[in-house]
Amino acid sequence: MKHIKDPGQKHLFDPFERLFSPLAIKTIQNGWQGLFREVILELMPAHIIAGEFDPDNGRPTKELYSVAGLLFIAEFMDWTTEQAAQAYMFHTDIWYALNLKPGEQSMSTRTIERYRKIFRKSELASKVMSDVTNSLIDLLELNVTEQRLDSTHVFSNMAIFGRTRMMGVTIKKFLTQVKRHGGEIYESLPEELRERYRKSENSLFADTSKGSKSLKLLRQQVAEDMYFLIKRFIDNDRFNNRSTFKNLCTVFEQQCEVTEDKVEINDKPGGNVLQNPSDPDATYDGHKGPGYHVQLSETCSDENDVQLITSAIPQTACEQDTDAVEKVCDKLRESNNLPGQMVADTSYGSDDNVQDASKDKMNLISPVSGKEPGPVSICDFEIDEKTNTVMTCPAGHKPLKSEYDPEKEITRTIMAISACSSCKLRKECRVERVSSDCHFAYTAKQLRLERRRRYEKTDEFKNKYRKRAGIEATNSGIKRRTGMSRLRVRGRPAVFNSILLKTAGWNILQAARSKKAREYVRKRVSWESEEPISAVIESCLRTIRDKIRLNWKYFYLRMRNIRWVEKYPFQFA
Repeated sequence: MKHIKDPGQKHLFDPFERLFSPLAIKTIQNGWQGLFREVILELMPAHIIAGEFDPDNGRPTKELYSVAGLLFIAEFMDWTTEQAAQAYMFHTDIWYALNLKPGEQSMSTRTIERYRKIFRKSELASKVMSDVTNSLIDLLELNVTEQRLDSTHVFSNMAIFGRTRMMGVTIKKFLTQVKRHGGEIYESLPEELRERYRKSENSLFADTSKGSKSLKLLRQQVAEDMYFLIKRFIDNDRFNNRSTFKNLCTVFEQQCEVTEDKVEINDKPGGNVLQNPSDPDATYDGHKGPGYHVQLSETCSDENDVQLITSAIPQTACEQDTDAVEKVCDKLRESNNLPGQMVADTSYGSDDNVQDASKDKMNLISPVSGKEPGPVSICDFEIDEKTNTVMTCPAGHKPLKSEYDPEKEITRTIMAISACSSCKLRKECRVERVSSDCHFAYTAKQLRLERRRRYEKTDEFKNKYRKRAGIEATNSGIKRRTGMSRLRVRGRPAVFNSILLKTAGWNILQAARSKKAREYVRKRVSWESEEPISAVIESCLRTIRDKIRLNWKYFYLRMRNIRWVEKYPFQFA
């Protein structure tokens, strides 16, 4: 049976006035708890969670707005399940934030896990992130026309293995399943193989020398063991559908190859490979290691009192930053937060990304990767913007011929050899001598990149680009404050859910520092509100009536199978 209480209903007598001193009340109202109670709580997806329960039968659920709020708070406060349950029952500031009656709450860890499963199944974290962010942007009247973009690495709750140990752990997990569900088959395996993987995961291969030769021999042996087990069990319907066997096949396919029945180990398997059997979704980043990362865009206008994260896109670690710009723009476009200027580091600044961003009327400001050209650049040539042809070279000589190919977007220019041979810029110039003429060709992309490189040296670019550094502080702060550096969960659904809720929680913590937010909360909790006292009393009476009706209905449903209920039926409105 669903139990939902409207967070907007006011109390005729605030129970927290008897618990806190005036200074304590002022402090909690000015903190994130007051902002959560007055602004965020009503945004929780209580009605979506309620869809998982019968509207009439069964025991009443926990109050669903408060439960959704608890799951949200537990993430950005980095609580364990036990800590979340204790906070719901004992922490007065959490009672205040969730609009709960003091001292009457109960919560078990099993209940929290049940609601958390619903949260992940329905993918509600994305909705919470969007709703909370948009609400806070409107409340604080933030300027979103200037933003910055960066990614930060996230480790899930898994051990970090090298290639050899990861392959060995994969074998051990499968052998454990074989031993548990088919002891006679396990005993039939070679004793040497069984003994090699008998130790615990932490002790596996611990006695092997770290020398490159010993490690190479061990890795080859492990690869051959994998191949032997795959051939042995590939046709065994009792084990070939188990996740441990599928992981065994996946790791072997990614790390090894078979040539004429000889197992060879791949030198560079790439980043999109399994890192730990306990988290098959995690991949590898060559610079930061295994795990996941998240693309974050943040406001950076000087007009804003505080800066908030406008979008968060969780990804696996192997996904490239270059491919993230389009996804971020799509996300911001959906929430009507697409900026006019986005500042990002070099990995985002490909020519394709800059051109695609310009289609959305967004200026992507990012340094150009690659080496600087010579002293004489394409930009030093005088180019007709209408025809895309060369008018004069850097020394002022006119070309014999200059043509633009619109299909290939390339300009080909021919200079007189008499002009080039005696030119003082001959050594630095990019014009090349071919037969009796001097030729010079460039593409539209090369011209755009060199113009961007020249623009990077201006004070205007430096003044705009220096705002990018601020997002590094955000990356560091969100990891330290919300525990996003290493999560308490693993697996793609749980990791993505946690990242999105922690990011939304960071926005709440940031918004609570704003003067506008504190003033708004003060007006909401003050009796000097726009609602007359009669409306407040009516709201309180409606709450009491609904609670009485809910309790009597539950009592009747519990007692209706008892015979005397047939003699004294209950009637409900």
